[in-house]
Amino acid sequence: MFSDNNSGKKSRNNEQVSREQNKISQGTKIVGDIVAKGAFRIEGTVEGTVTTPGKVVVGKSGFISGTLTCENADFEGKFSGKLDIADTLTLRSSSHIEGEVLVGKLAVEPGATFNASCAMKGNVKSLKNDDDKRKEKSA
Repeated sequence: MFSDNNSGKKSRNNEQVSREQNKISQGTKIVGDIVAKGAFRIEGTVEGTVTTPGKVVVGKSGFISGTLTCENADFEGKFSGKLDIADTLTLRSSSHIEGEVLVGKLAVEPGATFNASCAMKGNVKSLKNDDDKRKEKSA
């Protein structure tokens, strides 16, 4: 397992986030779990679990197969597995996502492939209660 123990600013969930960015270059393949305190840019292949309180950017040549847990993620490449994004998941037009997704916010550009079950964190508005309130006002 890889670990990055640099300290830096704090994220919302009070974990230390490093200002340094980790990079997995094109042509590199990592099999195993990665735990880091800083952001990631992935242009290569990762098979396993990636966990960071920072941001993860997956470039056009990047591919993750496994689980990704992070604050924000920006995809141009491919993903297969489970995504757990605390804040915003951004899917660029070249991205291809398959699996299970849990996000705070989701932004999808036209052309992106999104074949996943998706659940959003946070407050869920009840449509039934809103309809009942409208009926009460009109009666």
